[in-house]
Amino acid sequence: MDDLTHLVAPTVVATLVACIFGIVGLQTYAAGKAQRRSLVDRLSDAPALPPTGRARRFSRLDRRMRATRAGRRLERRLAATGLEVTPAEYTVATLGAAAGLWLLAAGALAPFFGPLAAVITVWTASGFLARQRRKRIEKFINQLPELSRILANATQAGLALRTALGMAADEMEAPAGEELAKVADKLAVGHSIDDALGELADRLPSRELVVLVTTLILSNRAGGTVVSSLRNLTQTLEERKETRREVRTQLSQVTVTAYVVPLMGIGTLLLTDRIAPGSIDRMTSSFLGQAAVVTAFALYGLGFLVIRRLSRIDV
Repeated sequence: MDDLTHLVAPTVVATLVACIFGIVGLQTYAAGKAQRRSLVDRLSDAPALPPTGRARRFSRLDRRMRATRAGRRLERRLAATGLEVTPAEYTVATLGAAAGLWLLAAGALAPFFGPLAAVITVWTASGFLARQRRKRIEKFINQLPELSRILANATQAGLALRTALGMAADEMEAPAGEELAKVADKLAVGHSIDDALGELADRLPSRELVVLVTTLILSNRAGGTVVSSLRNLTQTLEERKETRREVRTQLSQVTVTAYVVPLMGIGTLLLTDRIAPGSIDRMTSSFLGQAAVVTAFALYGLGFLVIRRLSRIDV
């Protein structure tokens, strides 16, 4: 009994110490979790005030979308276009436009055209992103001769390639300046030149950029004559720039035709309903009429894609 009495005090002390450590551990865990949540919220809200000063909307929805694979893929697509739009803003705007055109088409034409208008709206929004991405790539390609010239002058003056890229980012306009600033930021935090330039080539894929990136990477690895390589590359890029401009001018009429053909079909449909009010509603009230309308829209869309594909020549 005496032995048990002597063990009571150490047991109580050990229990109190364990409780104290447990409470301190819980408090530390809670503080760390709160700090992590605050950091995540701050990083998620980082683009809330872009250089233009415009406040972002739907920040909570934007955080949820970025946590999904589809949201991250959409964010990369938006980043490649250069548009200062978050995934949530793009999604809400697209769905709102689809709903509005659904109601407008259903009221102006027939209820059957509501879903078709919504699908066309979503497809058009996706095509708009693809078009903006192509325009940004084209503009970046047009700036490649100047970029190559700046890098050649900087390396000839004895500057390192990292320093030359940072200087080019400061001197050049968007989109080259913005993309090179991303490369310079990655180099500043420890990324290798191969990885930073490789990500640039993945964001804005083009033959000209791949040639430039390959030249810079090989020269950086082997320590070759960067200046002479960049001088020759500058002349080649200038010639390809002029060739691309001539090809684009020759194919401008075909490009306009690709957009005019579907618009003529939609205009004919509206004109028919104007001449004979209610004809579209009667036509879409049967299965054969609905199938005919869907087939017509599918053929117009196929014709648009075929014309665009035929007018796309890689130089």
